[in-house]
Amino acid sequence: MYTWIWRHLPGGTPGKTLLSLVLVLAVCALLLFVVFPWIEPSLPFSDVTVDQ
Repeated sequence: MYTWIWRHLPGGTPGKTLLSLVLVLAVCALLLFVVFPWIEPSLPFSDVTVDQ
């Protein structure tokens, strides 16, 4: 998969490296700001109970 992405990015090695970094940051931002807040209400982390 990574080889396919690397071959299809335009430019030389410095350009491909920069575009790869931008792609990684975009995926991280998408996960952090869209996916995780959307799925957070269905996660069981807020149902904490302590019994004596």
